[in-house]
Amino acid sequence: MELAVAYYRVSTRQQHRSGLGIEAQRATVTRFAETENLRIIAEYVEAETGKGADALDRRPQLTAALAAARNAKGCVLVSKLDRLSRDVAFVAGLMAQRVPFIVAELGRDADPFMLHLYAALAEKERRLISERTKAALAIRKASGGKLGNPINIREAGAMGRASLVASADEHARNLLPVLRTVRNEGAATLAAITFALNERRIPTARGGQWHVSTVANFLARAQKLEAVR
Repeated sequence: MELAVAYYRVSTRQQHRSGLGIEAQRATVTRFAETENLRIIAEYVEAETGKGADALDRRPQLTAALAAARNAKGCVLVSKLDRLSRDVAFVAGLMAQRVPFIVAELGRDADPFMLHLYAALAEKERRLISERTKAALAIRKASGGKLGNPINIREAGAMGRASLVASADEHARNLLPVLRTVRNEGAATLAAITFALNERRIPTARGGQWHVSTVANFLARAQKLEAVR
């Protein structure tokens, strides 16, 4: 059984104290490890921003996770690539450490080239989000709205999260008939459903291929949607 060191990160200390995000990351990583026959030998938790190519200097827990994985001749396991960073230079620096990384969301077949590619896309996405946010603030200021209001920030965050949830729910709802079909055809395991969805060239909510971890998340969401019908 391959050994793995789990690494979880949140961006603020408030999130760290509240546990916001950590348990979700742990659940994803644990489920992936069980499915892929990985044994988690240690966990490292960090409350620090992932911005900047020099972020490793500000993330002692990631440094410790790298050392632990290297000593155990194992890998570092994270739930999503952005828990490492959205910075291409930073991800490239991690690759130079010669410690294998596995991103549960991307699956075990994501090689270093693919990780660089996904990091580049994530970096561009972060830049576009920043540009859209600045443009929205400029429009709000021009129309007389107040900036820096904590209530406005909370409302904007809540609206953004609600929009993401609604989009994911809609995608899952559209796939429910397909899920029933592949199950009726004999796909009873996560691996079988993953194969069936990719065979039909059905994209994930983000437009990519399915992996066991993303199918597990989809099934959990589909179960909730079925329960409220």
